[in-house]
Amino acid sequence: MTRPATITHAPATGRTTILSGALVALFLANLLNFFDRAIPSVVAEPIKTEFALSDLQLGLVTSAFTVVYAIAGLPLGRLADRGNRPGIIGVGLLVWSGLTAATGAAGNYVLFILARLGVGVGEAAFTPAANSMIGDLYPADRRSRAVGIFMLGLPVGLMLAYFTVGRIAETFDSWRAPFFFAAVPGVVLALVMLRMRDPERGAAEQVSTTDSGPVPNPIRHLLSIPTLRWLILAGLTFNFAAYAVNSFTVPLLMRQYELKLTSAAVLTGVIVGLTGLFGLLLGARYADRASATSPRARLTIGVVTTAAAAPLTVFALMQNGGSVAAFTALFAFGWLLAYGFYISVYPAIHDVVVPRLRATATALFFAAMYLLGGFAGPVVVGGLSDFFAERAAESAGVQDVTAFAGDGLNSAMYLVPLMLALTAVFIHLAARRVGADSARMHASLTE
Repeated sequence: MTRPATITHAPATGRTTILSGALVALFLANLLNFFDRAIPSVVAEPIKTEFALSDLQLGLVTSAFTVVYAIAGLPLGRLADRGNRPGIIGVGLLVWSGLTAATGAAGNYVLFILARLGVGVGEAAFTPAANSMIGDLYPADRRSRAVGIFMLGLPVGLMLAYFTVGRIAETFDSWRAPFFFAAVPGVVLALVMLRMRDPERGAAEQVSTTDSGPVPNPIRHLLSIPTLRWLILAGLTFNFAAYAVNSFTVPLLMRQYELKLTSAAVLTGVIVGLTGLFGLLLGARYADRASATSPRARLTIGVVTTAAAAPLTVFALMQNGGSVAAFTALFAFGWLLAYGFYISVYPAIHDVVVPRLRATATALFFAAMYLLGGFAGPVVVGGLSDFFAERAAESAGVQDVTAFAGDGLNSAMYLVPLMLALTAVFIHLAARRVGADSARMHASLTE
């Protein structure tokens, strides 16, 4: 087995750039990760029409992906704690890129779902290994900025998807075309990752990995950390909101505001993508400064931003087909603040978990986020959308619910601000314990 490279870090007070070749590669992989995920959401209405789907079935397209992503993430996270992380990421990229192309070739709804399940397996190999690498590349007082740059892949990937996928689909007169285009860069980046060296585990804490033995019952050990338990609940509620927004904002704009596919996709890209550029870049710097004061201060940023995002989202939904400009502005500002979740919660996992368990901790965190939150968001909102539309049609004495599909979806989306408010509560509860848990983790490294 190849001996891992030794990583030397500049002092936290130095002026060296935080960018590195490894971080840029991880950012690009994360960009492709979220670009590929967003494609079905952008072309949701054409898919719904071709396969004659309900909103519940449409929500299952995303939810089926998240179930496999969550379940596969746990064993792949354990593998990342013991194996070569760039190699694991490279293989994952090859798998999800190939199956993204297969999604575009699916001839029916069942084959489409099966292809998305395979994409979920490939992408599950990525996030635990990538987050673990970042924890070993950067010390605690620089991690929010490193995580912020890495997580820029989320808004940039979504923004590129929402800005381009609709145009590609309309240009080729097929919702399938974007899936084929998306597969090519993934294969190229996989070859880059397969040639990358793996950083030494524990390097950022200046701890020799040869002194770190296996932890018995790692899942039980991780769940014994109070901060991590609250962060898992925060991730669950936040991902419920995020996946409902990503899955149904384009259909909502098309139905309720009568926009065409490309226009609806571009506005969604502004709401969930462009805002993230500012939210992550600005928020990460403040979060790192806050972490120098105390671990709790960084999480407090997440409490404030997610709590403020909830009422702004309510005000956006209250437009209910009125001003599309007001809807976009309010929702975008709310989602800009919601990005505070990432730069406060993700680094906090590294603050309380020892280096040799960070990939497993990330996998556990993401399992809850996606299996319970990411799965439930599109399914519950989609099911409620169908319910509200059918009830409105019955009240009007008509059988065709098409005319009420926009109102039904708008009503169902009120679950989003509720989940954001719950996220703020859970982050607050995590902040109350993070100081003690962080001290306990650092003490264990010196034993």
